[in-house]
Amino acid sequence: MARFLSFLVGAIIGALAGAAIAILFAPASGDELRLQLRDKATYYQDEVKRAAADRRVELEQQLAALRAPKQPGPTP
Repeated sequence: MARFLSFLVGAIIGALAGAAIAILFAPASGDELRLQLRDKATYYQDEVKRAAADRRVELEQQLAALRAPKQPGPTP
């Protein structure tokens, strides 16, 4: 678990460094770039919210199934 966490932290730091370099060398103007970044951030935020809501529904259904009383089955 610790190795995975270390990998995850390294991947996040690498992604942030890559994003910073990409912004510095971007061919777009500052205003245009900020607008694009804001649009992308909003898009990904909406996607994460949608995925979380979908997962919540799945987990609530599983919980309801686990809480439901067991139906007596045929006795052998």
